Amino acid sequence: MGKTVVFYRTADGKCPVLEFLDSLPGKVAQKVTWVLNLLEELDVVPSTYFKKLVSTEEIWECRIQLGSNAYRIFCFFDGHSIVVLTHGLIKKTQKTPQREIERAEAYRKDYLQRGLKK
Repeated sequence: MGKTVVFYRTADGKCPVLEFLDSLPGKVAQKVTWVLNLLEELDVVPSTYFKKLVSTEEIWECRIQLGSNAYRIFCFFDGHSIVVLTHGLIKKTQKTPQREIERAEAYRKDYLQRGLKK
């Protein structure tokens, strides 16, 4: 049994990951959808597509590659089977920007504090 993917919403109702997805060109959006389907269908997703970020508070990233462009969607687990997507970025450098990791951690903390756990 795979996982359930849900979108994080801020206290004021914004959905950063949806805003990111809406900004992507069609082909990229298709590839993102394909990777998210893997996440939902597979028990073990290859690290090419899904990987825990080292030295973070339980932050993972969905990894999408299309041509020479790399896209990342940050997420965390709610229990064992729910993956909460926080926000995304187009990766410009080898290293994931620390402020983006901190943003994902802040969203996770907010999610847990507001009792949104499923």
